[in-house]
Amino acid sequence: MSEEVIEGLLIPLEQYLAAGVHIGTRIKTKSMADFVYRVRPDGLYVLDVRKTDERIRIAAKMLARYEPQKILVTSARQYGQKPAKKFAELTGTHVIVGRFVPGTLTNPAYPGYIEPDILLVTDPRADRQAVSEAMEARIPVIALCDTDNITANVDLVIPTNNKGRKALALIYWLLARQVLRERGELPPDGDLPVPVEEFETKIILKA
Repeated sequence: MSEEVIEGLLIPLEQYLAAGVHIGTRIKTKSMADFVYRVRPDGLYVLDVRKTDERIRIAAKMLARYEPQKILVTSARQYGQKPAKKFAELTGTHVIVGRFVPGTLTNPAYPGYIEPDILLVTDPRADRQAVSEAMEARIPVIALCDTDNITANVDLVIPTNNKGRKALALIYWLLARQVLRERGELPPDGDLPVPVEEFETKIILKA
């Protein structure tokens, strides 16, 4: 990677690498082949963080065009729940974590029915109910996708490790910062009022 490309990233390359954003799985789908940088000797596929960085910018531009309350963020994955909630808190979007109740986007008779204009999911496989309903409701889907994801029903892929605590915290922190920059609520080089650590799910060790 050239120095020029590294300098153009939203954060230093080392910060992406330290959070493990680039660490994929031992499976590479055809959908994700273009985002894979290399394969490690242990068989793990490595994602190209330059493409991750680029897609965060594109996703933020997309999201900034929508009214905050018309954006829905979901995370069935445990490690994505705190980051998703923190993202929603800072950007004013709607969030559903844990189980996604069938009919949330498609059944007006359901008390929890909502009509978002765009969906952001932590993992298109874990959040497949939300993705399926978004397709039925004809709303665009942005998804954090690992090397093993199939992206057939995803409109914009953000390639990233979508299983790691630190990776998910960093991606949602960056997305929140970039969305607020795009809206003009932060200056172009402005930072969030909270550190990335506040997005991270803490592991409680049992005695």
